[in-house]
Amino acid sequence: MTDPQLAAVISERRKLINLSYRLLGSLAEAEDVVQETYTRWYSLSEGQREEVAVPGAWLTTVASRICLDLLGSARTRREQYVGEWIPEPIPGRSEWLDGSYAADPADRVTLDESISMAFLVVLDSMTPAERVAFVLHDVFRYSFAEVAEIVGRTPAACRQLASSARRRIQSSREPSSEERADVVRDFKRAWETKNIEALIGLLDPRAIATADGGGLALAFLDPISGGEQVARAWMEIAARSPEITLLERTVNGQPGLVAELDGVIVSVYAFDVSDGRITRIWVIRNPEKLRPWTAG
Repeated sequence: MTDPQLAAVISERRKLINLSYRLLGSLAEAEDVVQETYTRWYSLSEGQREEVAVPGAWLTTVASRICLDLLGSARTRREQYVGEWIPEPIPGRSEWLDGSYAADPADRVTLDESISMAFLVVLDSMTPAERVAFVLHDVFRYSFAEVAEIVGRTPAACRQLASSARRRIQSSREPSSEERADVVRDFKRAWETKNIEALIGLLDPRAIATADGGGLALAFLDPISGGEQVARAWMEIAARSPEITLLERTVNGQPGLVAELDGVIVSVYAFDVSDGRITRIWVIRNPEKLRPWTAG
């Protein structure tokens, strides 16, 4: 089968992965969405494909609608999930290029503030329509008329959806990477030296730690609230796993940490920082979500 639009179609893959990951918070699901999108494209007859004036727009519309359907059913799937669900973490570009996994489509995920863990968690609190409208318009710069065509709403309704989503995002602005890196580095040092006083000083009194083991790895099931409580929990982790090696790594475009055991990454830590203190810690231990970090 020949496709005169092949080059244009394949060139859209990077954008489709970027879009689907932001909409779903799961790299594995994003890859499935893109695969299904291309399957639908090649299920068209050659004549039908030739009638598509802009293949990229067609592919984006199909991928967005698949994501919208998946987001609609996500609540039911989350209810069956063991413990808390956290978006799948993405390594920094250097980590991708260091290993054989670099050729994976995940390497095409652009590392900017719109995939920070804090950003994705806020996105995850939105309704499916809010999330799709906001990501398409504010992140990928689609007009509200284009967004309306994709989500099946009026342009005015899409504008309201994006505005509502934007208010949530604007209430969670992030510090500079330099400030965040310093705080994360100090946290690592305090954790390694089991200095609980230093840990408490680095944690906001209202800090929250959330872990995601998915029932496949040991993790605390309920979020831990309070800086002192979080610090004590991390002291327990240090005492229980003295053989763990902590490394500074880029997690979703921001400074984070990974824990290695016998050279294999078993945990990824993402942080949110405000006024020089850590307000949120996300711990991802579900091995299915660590696939990009452990392959190769």
